[in-house]
Amino acid sequence: MAPGVLHRVIHGTHTPEPWQKDLITVRPAMLQDYRRHRVRYADYPAIIPHSGSRVRGSVVTGLTPGDIYRLDIFEGSQYKRDVVKVQLLKDVELDQAAPEQERDHPQVLEEVEAQTYVWLEGEETLEPQEWDFEAFKRDKMRAWMGIEDDDDVEVDEGFADVDRAVAEEDSRRTQEKSQGNGTNTPGYDPMGGRGANGHITQQLKEAAV
Repeated sequence: MAPGVLHRVIHGTHTPEPWQKDLITVRPAMLQDYRRHRVRYADYPAIIPHSGSRVRGSVVTGLTPGDIYRLDIFEGSQYKRDVVKVQLLKDVELDQAAPEQERDHPQVLEEVEAQTYVWLEGEETLEPQEWDFEAFKRDKMRAWMGIEDDDDVEVDEGFADVDRAVAEEDSRRTQEKSQGNGTNTPGYDPMGGRGANGHITQQLKEAAV
């Protein structure tokens, strides 16, 4: 999870106070024997077990039980939180590319136990190619950080649908299945309820009260 999205979930804003930032530490890491894909007709990814593959991401320390509770709400029922072993890598900012010589053979510092969210809804609900994090940062990141309404941010047409999507999760899924799960479904939400007016975002707001 990108830092801006993480802060939006656990602190309610993508620009938390300095003391809030200091509460957590984000370090680059590698998860072996998993693969990351984009969820079909959605903006977000999912990981599934896959022997011989690996997923580059981050390990976050300093999270409180309340932070984890909010993350559970954000990820929703499509994922389960599993305990895994990950390899901590040489420090590099999450939003920066690793040095070219380390992309295929990153420098591993140690292996630690962590928790991650694993997809529950089957490989058939995922696109075959791996998720493109660079494309996500370029095209979707600002909306996921909750700043899609800023005047200087160009909003993808799909997020206009997000702002109008207020239906409950069960009825949304029923509608998708009955109409082929296509992106032209009226009210379809590519953020899965995690947009500005989505039901998951509303739950996060309620959890903060």
